[in-house]
Amino acid sequence: MRIPFTAVLLVILYLNAAPGPVLAEDVPAPDPAPQADTVAAKDPVFTQEQLDQMLAPIALYPDALLAQVLMASTYPGQVSEAVTWSKANPKATGDDAVKKVGNQPWDPSVQALVAFPQVLATLGQDPVWVQRLGDAFLAQPDDVMGGVQRLRHQAQAAGNLQSNQYQNVTVQTAPAPAPASSGSSTQVVTASSPPTTIIIEPADPQVVYVPSYNPTTTYGTWAYPASPPAYYPPPPMYYPGSALVAGLAFGTGVAIVASLWGDCDWGNNDIDIDVNRYNNINANNRITNNQNKWQHNAANRDGVPYRDSRSRQQYGRQLDGATQRTAFRGDDAQRAQARDKARASMDRAGIERPATSNRQARQQMREAQTGNSIGNRMQPRSDNPRATERRQETRNTQVRQHNNQVNQRRQGEGQGRQLAQNRPSNTAGRARNNAFDGVRSPSRTSAQASRGRTSQSFAQRPSASRAAGHQISRPSAPARRGGGGRR
Repeated sequence: MRIPFTAVLLVILYLNAAPGPVLAEDVPAPDPAPQADTVAAKDPVFTQEQLDQMLAPIALYPDALLAQVLMASTYPGQVSEAVTWSKANPKATGDDAVKKVGNQPWDPSVQALVAFPQVLATLGQDPVWVQRLGDAFLAQPDDVMGGVQRLRHQAQAAGNLQSNQYQNVTVQTAPAPAPASSGSSTQVVTASSPPTTIIIEPADPQVVYVPSYNPTTTYGTWAYPASPPAYYPPPPMYYPGSALVAGLAFGTGVAIVASLWGDCDWGNNDIDIDVNRYNNINANNRITNNQNKWQHNAANRDGVPYRDSRSRQQYGRQLDGATQRTAFRGDDAQRAQARDKARASMDRAGIERPATSNRQARQQMREAQTGNSIGNRMQPRSDNPRATERRQETRNTQVRQHNNQVNQRRQGEGQGRQLAQNRPSNTAGRARNNAFDGVRSPSRTSAQASRGRTSQSFAQRPSASRAAGHQISRPSAPARRGGGGRR
C-alpha cells in the first residue's frame, strides 16, 4: 500500500516538534575533576574511632581547661619543655607559675598550662599522643569538638558526669535552624530533636579542680573494643586523699584569676579568647580586642612537621624571595654590623679569624695535621710579635712533648729486647719438645728407642725374680754431696 506524501510530511513535522532523546552534545559538560590537593584536604586525617581514643583522657575537663590543652597541643615541642620545667618546679601553680615562665619563648597557651602541673604530668607521659591531639585539632576542629560532646554524652548516660561541689555540668539545647526563606509550600521540616551541648564549668570560677578518671570505665561500654583509650594515672602528689565522685577523682584545687583565658565555642567549633584576662597574665605579649579568636602561630611550632598536607600548606613557612629567606635566617644589617665588629676585635687581639667556608676549614685542618698550625682556629696571627712568641713557645712545647713520647717508646722497646735476651736458653727447646720432636734426627730417635727397651727389660726382671723366690739386691743410694752446704 502506498502512503500519501502529505502523511509522510506530517509525520516528519510532528517528530521534529516533539521532545526527542537527549543527545550527548545537549548534556552540559561536567565540572572538572577536583585536584589531588583538594581531595586530600577533604579526606579525614583521623577516623572517629581514633578521635574518641585520643580525646577520652581529657574530654571531661572543664571547658576552659580543655581549650587550653587543645591550643597547647598544637605546639608539642614546647609542651615537652613545659613538662620539664614543671618537674623542676613542682610547687609552682596558678598565676604565679605562669608569671615565672613569662620570659620563656613558648606560646601563651603553653605558658598557661604550667598553672596546672597535674595536667602537664599527664601530658608528659605520652608525647606522641600530645602531637596527634594537636594535629587532629588543626586538621579536623569540627570533628574534635564533636567527639568531645559525643564522649560527654556517653559519660553522662553512664552516670559518671554530673554537677557536684567541684564542677557544674549543664546541658544546653542548640537553637533550631531557621526556616528557609523560600516561598514554596513544599518545605520539609525534620521532626528530630535539636542536638544538645554539655558544658562543664568550675563551681568556683577562681578555683579549678582537674578531674582524673579511667576512660576505659567512665564512658560505659567502650564502642571500640579493639582500640581502647589509654589511661594515664594521676600523680599522687597532686591527688592526696582525692574525693571520688561518680567515677571522677578530684584532687587539690588550683587557684587562678587570669591563667585560663580561652573557652570552647561549641556553636562554631573553635576557641574564644577573653582579651582582658589574656592581657592580665601575658604582659609581654598583649593582643587587641579584635583578636578574640584563637589562631595557630606556626612560628611556635619549633620545626615539628604537620601531619596532613592541608595544614602544611596553611601553616607551613613558605618564604618566597631572597629577602624573606635572608630575614628568616636572621642576616639583617644589625647582625652584619655585630659580625664586623667582632672580626675587628679579633684582628686587634691578634686572633686568627674563623673559617668562612668549607674549603678554608679543610685548609686549616691540613695545616694543623702537617704541623704548620697548632690546629686551633683561634690561633694568634703572625703579624703580632707577642702572638708570634706565644705560638713559637707553644710549638716548642709540642716538640718537647713529642720527643718525650718518642724517648719513652724507644725505652720501652729496649726493655722488651733486654727481657727477651735474659730468658733461659732452654725455653725454646722446651717449646719445641712436642710430639714431633726428633723427627729430623734419626740417631736421636734410635737412642731413645734403645733406652725404652732397656727400661722395659728392667721392669720385667724383678717380677720374675719374685716368682722364683730369689732375693733381690737393690743398689744403695749414692752418698749426698755437700752435707747441707757451707755455713
